[in-house]
Parts: sequence; C-alpha cells; structure tokens
Amino acid sequence: MDVQVLTFLIVGITFALYIGIAIWARAASTQEFYVAGGHVPPLANGMATAADWMSAASFISMAGLISFIGYDGSVYLMGWTGGYVLLALCLAPYLRKFGKFTVPDFIGDRYYSQTARTVAVICAIFVSFTYVAGQMRGVGVVFSRFLEVDITLGIIIGMGIVFFYAVLGGMKGITYTQVAQYCVLIFAFMVPAIFLSLMMTGSPIPQIGMGSTMADDPSVYLLDKLDGLSESLGFNAYTEGKKSTIDMFCITAALMVGTAGLPHVIVRFFTVPKVRDARKSAGWALIFIAILYTTAPAIAVFARVNMIDTINGPEAQGVAATEAPGWIDSWEATGLVTWEDKNQDGRLFYSGDERNEMTIDRDIMVLATPEIARLPAWVIALIAAGGLAAALSTAAGLLLVISTSVSHDLLKRNLMPNISEKQELLFARIAAAVAICVAGYLGIHPPGFVAEVVAFAFGLAAASFFPAIIMGIFFKSMNREGAIAGMICGLLFTTIYILVFKGIVMEPLLPNTPEYWLLGISPEGIGTVGMVINVIVAISVWKVTPPAPPEVQKLVESIRYPQQIKA
Repeated sequence: MDVQVLTFLIVGITFALYIGIAIWARAASTQEFYVAGGHVPPLANGMATAADWMSAASFISMAGLISFIGYDGSVYLMGWTGGYVLLALCLAPYLRKFGKFTVPDFIGDRYYSQTARTVAVICAIFVSFTYVAGQMRGVGVVFSRFLEVDITLGIIIGMGIVFFYAVLGGMKGITYTQVAQYCVLIFAFMVPAIFLSLMMTGSPIPQIGMGSTMADDPSVYLLDKLDGLSESLGFNAYTEGKKSTIDMFCITAALMVGTAGLPHVIVRFFTVPKVRDARKSAGWALIFIAILYTTAPAIAVFARVNMIDTINGPEAQGVAATEAPGWIDSWEATGLVTWEDKNQDGRLFYSGDERNEMTIDRDIMVLATPEIARLPAWVIALIAAGGLAAALSTAAGLLLVISTSVSHDLLKRNLMPNISEKQELLFARIAAAVAICVAGYLGIHPPGFVAEVVAFAFGLAAASFFPAIIMGIFFKSMNREGAIAGMICGLLFTTIYILVFKGIVMEPLLPNTPEYWLLGISPEGIGTVGMVINVIVAISVWKVTPPAPPEVQKLVESIRYPQQIKA
C-alpha cells in the first residue's frame, strides 16, 4: 500500500478509537464533565497529563525549532520540562487540596472576589485561545500533507473529531481519549527516532546516538559533522547559540513559569481521587513526558543532517531539480517548501546566506523526517497519526478550559448562580462548541508557526496566572486588590509588547529585532518581565490596602499544611 492509503487507514483507526472511547465515557454530570468525576487512576491520569502537555508544539514543532536554530532551541526543552517540575512540586498538590474545578475557581475563592474570578476567566480564555491556535495549525499541517486535502478542510475535520469527544464526553471522555492519544503519539515519535539512530550511528537509543560517531565514518562525531555542514553553508555552528544571555534566561523563565500557570494542565490534578494520587500522577506524567523530550534533540540532529544531504548532495553542489527527492515534491504541494532557482542552474541549494534557494517551514521537520530518510511507508503514516494525536489531545484540553471558564466560573459562580446542574452542563457544551469554531478560525488564519504561538501563550500565562496562584498559596495575606491589579497589569504589558513587535492581529509597530527590544528581551521572553511587573504591582497595592481576611488566611494555611485536612 502507498503512503496515502496507509495514512487514511491508520488515522481512520485512531479516530474511530477516540470516538469509541468518547461514547463509552460520556459525561452525565457537571463533575464528570469538568473533572471526570475525580476518579481517574494515577497512572492513567499521568498518561493523560502527558498527552495534554505534549501538544503539536512538542510533537511537531519543538524538534523542528531545535533543528533550525540549534543550541538556542534548548530554551524550549529547559523551559517546558522545568515548568512541569515546578508545577508538580509547588502548585499541583496545593491546588488539589483546595478542591476546586478550575484555576478561576481557585482565584475567585482565594481572593474572595467575583472581580478576581472574572479577570481570571478572561485570562484563561485569552491564554487558551492563543495556545489552541497553535494546535489547530498543527492539525492543518498534518492533514494538508498526508491526507492531501486543503488545510482549511483538514482543520474542519479536526474540529469535528474534537467536537465529538469534547462536547459529548467532557473531561471524562477527554481523559481516556488522551490515554489512547499518548500511546499513539509516543509510539509514532519513537519509531522513526530509533530507525534513524540505527541508520546513522548504529545505536538503537536516539539519545545516545545523537552524541555518537557516524556509522559510515567512525572517526567523525555526528554533532561535529553537523557543525561543519552548518558553518560551510553560512549558518551558525549548530552547537553554538546567538541569542543573548538575558534573552535566553527570560525565554526559559517565561516558558517555565508559564507552563506552571497553564490552566488546562493544572485542572488534570483535580481528576484523581486524593492528594496523594495527584503526586503520583505528576510523577508518572514526568516519566512519560521525559521519553519524548529527551528524544526531540536527537530527532532534530538526525533530521537536519539528512535534510542538508538530500538537498545539497554529498559535495554541497545541490541536486538537480529533475532529481529532487520525493519529499520536496510532496511538501511543495502544501506550500510549506518552496524553491527559487536564483542562479538559473537547475539545481536545488540550501544555505544560510544569499546563496539559499530553499524556503522550508520548520513545522514540517518531524513530519517530513521519515520521508527524508526513506523510511517505510507505514512509519510515514504513523507519524501523521502521532501528530494529529498530539494536536487534538491538547486542543481538547484547552477547549474544555474555555468551556468550564464560561459555564462554571462566569455563569454559575458569577452571573447566573441559580441555574440547575443540567442547565450548567448544557451551557458548558454550548461554550465548547463555540470555542471549537473560534479555534478552527484561528487554525485557518494562524498568527505564526506552532511553537512560536505556543510560546506567546506561555508568556501570557506567566504574566497573569502564575504570580496570582503562587502568591495565593504561599503569601497568605495577599489580598484581592493586589492580585487583581497584578494580573491586569502583567497581562496588558505582555500583550501590548507582543502586539507591538509581532503584530498578530495588526501590522507590527516596531521591527522585531534586538536593538528595538526592551533590554534585549524578545517577545517570546517578555512574559518574564510581565510576571515581575505583576508581582511588583500586586505587592505595592497590597501594602496600601487591607490584607486578606483572617478566614482566608486560615484557608491558605489549611492548603499548605496537610495534617489539618483529609487527603
């Protein structure tokens, strides 16, 4: 069977599996819709958390970023993995003890304010829609290449699948669907990595293969070969970075604390029966996440070497256009790879200077790697199923956050407190349906490549949610006035900065170059400054306003000290 038939077959089987699970795990109550009834076993919850975590940015775009920018791409590895550890150790157990459904629920009750709840709802929706845009973009990329349909149609198909199991099953359906999606995505990611490691270095372990010598030339290390190729073609050495230290620090910090403030990941710790189970599921999730995150740098190196060799040839003269490898023709049809014959010699050439004739979208690297390396057709089809699983699992989690923020936090806990549970569940499903339509529009008209958009979402979460949550747990006298002012100022500053340099919904007002950035900090890292502004504003306002009431301070103490409450 050819690649397209195999892709339809494998993707069709996985979609049928997701739909079957959604029907089996249909939510019958608001508690099942919001937190899966709180009865998910730690192992399953850890797997679902990993699938929720490892979005299209992790599966599709992270290795592509590292492949293109080398050492500088390490900020994504450090930030996202460090952020999960921060979340698991400093936030998850305490939020689970608090026992609320959502982050806005925690902020509203902790800061004894409907205004704080409303601001948190706005932040949750804003961050989630920014993040989900990247996921739907990933869905479109996969569909456009492997199923050979228009990106718009591909996104609509993805919307339909997510609509079915998110609206029907809520958190209960999403959780067990994400367990299946984790199995699909991790298998799809590891199989090509093992194949490539064996082919290029002789090692079956990709993490070891990346630092090994070439199988066809044991005197040359793989990374040394890539450094030499990069420098000879006008790129920076792969193992050396060009970002400033302050920008590297700020991007890593923004990703790290933004990760710890992402509402769709935090809510996963409310789906287990006990606080002890939340800790166990955090540990399992870290193991499951580490499998992919330690493999991504290896995939990046293998893909980069293979890509350069197949385009430029072993003598770096460029292959004749009539002999171009099949993967170039396949991806040119999607518009994500283009060739301009600048010197009219009829040959392809890829470089980092004026000689370059190839434009390659970095989001295709993981998806195209099996084709570049001429791996079996079933591996190519498998990678498509894995990319869709990664994008759809996170998109579903984000859409549920938007749905619960509207139905539970905005309506039930604020505007319409007297609605019945049945009405609340109906509003939740309506909100999820509307959110899916908006997410689809953002996927059709994406504001950037996948990992870049996701980085902005993390920056916004860092500047808004994280300080309010961490101070809510560890700063018992922090009051509502300080928290509200901090969230608003942090979110506004970060949003305006991103809009000024990246545009997204308008033309950029200033060139996106280091000489124009504040202190040399890029838009991807500005969330760190927004977080600092949030904290400074919150503490300043707290000092001139009454502290939190005594009963709230006692509540905070009960969250932090386990012997005072039941697990």
